[in-house]
Amino acid sequence: MSLVELVAQADERGLAASGLACLDRCVPLLGGDDDVLRPLWASLSEADPWAEWGARLEEARAKLDAEDTEPAVTDEDHAAELARGMLEAVPAKPSEDELRVWSDACSVAALQAHRFLDHADDAEACVTARREGRTEGMSPLVAAELRRQEVILELLAEHGKGGLRLALDTSTEGRRVLRAVVSRRARGRS
Repeated sequence: MSLVELVAQADERGLAASGLACLDRCVPLLGGDDDVLRPLWASLSEADPWAEWGARLEEARAKLDAEDTEPAVTDEDHAAELARGMLEAVPAKPSEDELRVWSDACSVAALQAHRFLDHADDAEACVTARREGRTEGMSPLVAAELRRQEVILELLAEHGKGGLRLALDTSTEGRRVLRAVVSRRARGRS
């Protein structure tokens, strides 16, 4: 099943977790620590996931200070712009429709951010085609991000709220990979 189909079939909690996971993996681009989004993950495990969602979202935004006034110049700048856009677009009082739009946009943005940071020449590849299942010639970093997105949606579809811990673990692994890529690129410029 393609990523587009998985998003289309996801429930509210799955959509929120999918979008949050994309943002979570891109936290290194915003200079955030690994636990900055944990309160939002915790919300998703509660009986009413939206009761504290808005307040926890504002705390995360304040910690990440997502505003940037500098124009994007480097690939890292472009990737960080995409991550800031994901954070700014998180719905504070989400409906299923808002979550579906946000989750879908986060999926695209995360894949594009990974494409910007990959050393392989994947510029000709269309992110939309990747999400629809056309993956030939995909760069390694983008392929891994696509797979993580699919795995998270599959885990949540299969296990519901019980899949959140596994989804968070999958996201944490991806965040570590992206942090290493960002660090390696920074060392290469020094």
